[in-house]
Amino acid sequence: MMAAGSLGAFLLLAAQPLPSTAPGDLPAAAAAHFQFAPPVGQPMTYRVTTRRIGREGSLINFSLTYALQWQRVGRGYRLEAVLQRIDSDARPEVTRALSLMLDPLVGEAMAYLVAPDGSRIDLVDPDGLWERVTARIEAVGAKAGRPEARQLAQLVAALPAAERDRLATADIRALVAPANNAIPVSAQADGASVSITHDGALQTIAKVERDSAPVAGAAKPLEIDNLWTVDTATGLVMREQRQSWIVDADSDARTLVEERVRALERVP
Repeated sequence: MMAAGSLGAFLLLAAQPLPSTAPGDLPAAAAAHFQFAPPVGQPMTYRVTTRRIGREGSLINFSLTYALQWQRVGRGYRLEAVLQRIDSDARPEVTRALSLMLDPLVGEAMAYLVAPDGSRIDLVDPDGLWERVTARIEAVGAKAGRPEARQLAQLVAALPAAERDRLATADIRALVAPANNAIPVSAQADGASVSITHDGALQTIAKVERDSAPVAGAAKPLEIDNLWTVDTATGLVMREQRQSWIVDADSDARTLVEERVRALERVP
């Protein structure tokens, strides 16, 4: 049910699904389905919020807020993303490791080069980014007297380069519709239930998947509701919502165990 995700949610690996293919491996038909023309020079706010069941059985929230801005570079684009804020309603002891990892990233600019058609996204200077991130983790940990910081920094440094790049680009690939190969481009989607509707420039795609998840040592039916709203004029995903529900086989009642919402807004 749960897989790895983005750099910003490194310690919430269970909360962020990874695409099944590497950046740039998107089928040509999917990339061609969406026009790509991001709003150059327009500041935008991008929020990634995860809710998931905590140890006590209640849903806890983690939210990351990014400032985004697009620029033209040659035939393609450059996107600069700055993590502005981290919010959570969990208890401090629950977010201790999360804060150690993410606090040093606040204010850190991450730059991406995006192909003219949006089909490929590459992190600019990934080695330099990871060096800065691990150095800041160690520095913050040393200042706060937290020896586990060095272990965390070593864990980040030990990740294969491809996995680090995948983590660092996951949220951005989800934002760019031509690069988001999780979005079905037709109503035929390997047995999943898919519907596609249009409202002016907005296209809404809904997909319901069925799987199973281990709960208390037994496999339980799992339903995953996916909803994407794409601005077809820009090729950007304005909102993505993914909800995972455990289904009671006897009553068909559903319990929400995880939700992720990515939301993009223009800054007035």
